[in-house]
Amino acid sequence: MPATEEKPEILQLGPYPPWDEEPLNQAFKMHRYFEAEDKTALLQSVGAHIRAIATRGELGANSALIDACPNLEIISVYGVGYDAVDLNTCRERGIRVTNTPDVLTKDVADLGVAMMLCQSRGMIGAETWVKDGSWAQKGLYPLKRQVWGKRAGILGLGRIGFEVAKRLKGFDMQLSYSDTSAKPYAEGMTYIADPVELARTSDFLFVTLAASIETRHIVGREVIDALGAKGMLINISRASNIDEDALLDALEAGRLGSAALDVFEGEPNLNPRFLDLPNVLLQPHHASGTVETRQAMGKLLRNNLTAHFAGADLLTPVL
Repeated sequence: MPATEEKPEILQLGPYPPWDEEPLNQAFKMHRYFEAEDKTALLQSVGAHIRAIATRGELGANSALIDACPNLEIISVYGVGYDAVDLNTCRERGIRVTNTPDVLTKDVADLGVAMMLCQSRGMIGAETWVKDGSWAQKGLYPLKRQVWGKRAGILGLGRIGFEVAKRLKGFDMQLSYSDTSAKPYAEGMTYIADPVELARTSDFLFVTLAASIETRHIVGREVIDALGAKGMLINISRASNIDEDALLDALEAGRLGSAALDVFEGEPNLNPRFLDLPNVLLQPHHASGTVETRQAMGKLLRNNLTAHFAGADLLTPVL
């Protein structure tokens, strides 16, 4: 932009790594909403000047925040999920929305498979067994469950689900999936339209579908009970896709064998019932948490903002 042109003002809803903060501060006038003690006062002061919101997938941007920025032009999401952004309000006002797909797909798939292995083989407990002296004092660690050759179901065969499937093929697993329709790229996989039936025919059920109003609690009691007392649920999508109360009830009662979860309602303040369960693996929403992927996500977020203010086509538009 010309030297005399003022930098676009952006409302930043959450922190980013230093390698993203520095170029953002150089290119734009950033207002750090998450650091403001009085957020209402901040919006009253700068809201009319805000042309963009830089957010994260789990933070989104609700209608009240959007309404406080009457000249808002674009919301750029750091993450693939945008269900926390009020898209209806954005459509009504003609506000553009972008996210950062593809660059995090393989890392998310990696963590999903790693969680399956870790939980199935009891690796967290096994390390404790060594460190607390139980191996020397009590002998061999209790036997766990094998992974190879088992049945895996993938609920949502989009980018991430497909990458999970590619990895699971290396374990000689029988693969099935559920989606809105059969996918031509799902070679060697069985299409099962009904999520309940998918769960019934799975030992491991991966939840990898995008979150929406339609998918909210798609994994409820019926799906969970169909997965059963020997089944494992792995969620690397969004928390809203699972009925957490139904999940907790099933884990506590033993109707579901185990779960491996990277996302939670109200995170990081998750339901304390999770903390007392021996049959759940808990991760801090870090499926995309590698240096390489986070750098690529930050670059894509910035490039979308730069493209917008330059009048160029957005790289990864949602709206």
